[in-house]
Amino acid sequence: MVFRLAAALVPLMIASAASAQWVPGSEITGQQVQVQTNGVTNIITFEPNGVARISSPSGAKVVPATWTAANGELCLTTAGTFDCYAYTAPFQAGQPVDLLSRCAVRSRWLPSAVTLPPGERG
Repeated sequence: MVFRLAAALVPLMIASAASAQWVPGSEITGQQVQVQTNGVTNIITFEPNGVARISSPSGAKVVPATWTAANGELCLTTAGTFDCYAYTAPFQAGQPVDLLSRCAVRSRWLPSAVTLPPGERG
């Protein structure tokens, strides 16, 4: 009986995993991420429409930006800069991740929260 129940659940688990596939950037959409580069920490706010704001920790200086997440990269563009970071797995709240940019600059990314896919609970 246990074997039959387990065998019946396997297709359900596979279907559930397939429907909950990660969409790059979805977990940081609407969230703030602390990014430390060369000893300087800024806060990036990722808006749902591809708009981002890069703020100093005090919030005194804010740089408008845009962002995309595709093809294994998270890219940020400001009026004077463009850079992409290797990005192949979703961020987790409170878990720092070191990312390397195309320009070979390593940054530590720390999201304080993440957006969960519809139907998932934290």
